[in-house]
Amino acid sequence: MLATIHQPNYLPWPGFFHKWMSADAFVILDTVQFHKNDWQNRNRIKTANGAQWLTVPVHYRFPAHINEVGIVEGTWLRKQSAALEQAYGKAPYFQYYWTDIHSTMMRPWQRLSDMNVALIHLLGGMLECVAPLHLASQMQTSDSDPTDRLIGLCREIGATGYLAGIDGKKYMQTGKFSEAGIDVCYQDVAAPVYDQLYGEFVSHLSVVDLLFNVGPEAPDVIRQMGGVIR
Repeated sequence: MLATIHQPNYLPWPGFFHKWMSADAFVILDTVQFHKNDWQNRNRIKTANGAQWLTVPVHYRFPAHINEVGIVEGTWLRKQSAALEQAYGKAPYFQYYWTDIHSTMMRPWQRLSDMNVALIHLLGGMLECVAPLHLASQMQTSDSDPTDRLIGLCREIGATGYLAGIDGKKYMQTGKFSEAGIDVCYQDVAAPVYDQLYGEFVSHLSVVDLLFNVGPEAPDVIRQMGGVIR
């Protein structure tokens, strides 16, 4: 069984879901340190004026874990909803997906990870991702060496292989995986190009841009982003 592990990003980009599609199990790593204004609490959409950040305001104390980070109350969510409607209201498949996305976003969330995981579940269903999701916070994890943590998560779900991002080569101690009997492979993807609103194509946006613009073709677009290097 091939497992992959990733932090719970906010409205992730298509490559996040390619990783999910390429694995037999996906562990959401919500037990590591939160980094403010990383992909965990923001992402980009495309507007008539170009790319725009959507940021979730949070409150936390260093070095809080992702699953400990709270969401600041206020009008930000209504503003983000309005920004999405203005940016994509005329997209071909906006109405097809927006009701469910909007209702999930507008629930009274208190923790960032809870909202992100709910949106990941929802978007994954829309994109035909079928591998089961596991939360690291519900597993027997520890804040040990990063490589040891990954190996422990793989072992807990019975994985014999681990799918890493291509940058995993920079920090993982692959020899430890070999000693544990776990094969390592790497995701190799390029950002997809597809029809968008507002002229020249902009890459590396939230997957909602893909969904709103190409609709049911989105899963195939993601599958064609690349493959796995073994």
